[in-house]
Amino acid sequence: MNDLELAKVERRIFLVRGQKVMLDFDLAELYGVETRALKQAVRRNLDRFPADFMFELSTAEIKNLVSQTVIPTRGKLGGATPMAFTEQGVAMLSSVLRSSRAVQVNIAIMRTFVRLREMLLSNAELARKLAALENKYDAQFKVVFDAIRELMLPPDPPRRKIGFHPSSQQPLTDNK
Repeated sequence: MNDLELAKVERRIFLVRGQKVMLDFDLAELYGVETRALKQAVRRNLDRFPADFMFELSTAEIKNLVSQTVIPTRGKLGGATPMAFTEQGVAMLSSVLRSSRAVQVNIAIMRTFVRLREMLLSNAELARKLAALENKYDAQFKVVFDAIRELMLPPDPPRRKIGFHPSSQQPLTDNK
């Protein structure tokens, strides 16, 4: 898979119950199978999917994901409860589905999970190194460290100015 397809996979990874997961209908689309066929394969092999590999979403989690427009409305799901697969669960899916496409998609998904993990670790490593440097050097560098921390923060959204804003700064003239 190319970078565009990896980015497509990355957008389908969500944080649920503190874990990065992919939902059954997204995985079914990537694997090129129907969602019901994917779920059926999982149910036939439930012993391969312990709770830390796969879980069904609760009603509250479904409502939360619908409100974030991550998943379609409950009606579009056909009333079925979506399954969420962790990284290990996705890896196990390739052994259950057993197609060459499943293997290729699984490789791409694993690479995406690894890339996300590396990005998180690199940011955490940078913060740790900055804290160590700050402890090592005295107060004269405090301004530098504060500036670096400020640069690490995401930018604030632009604020809308309040009041009247004329389109041009021409002086008012008296037309008599």
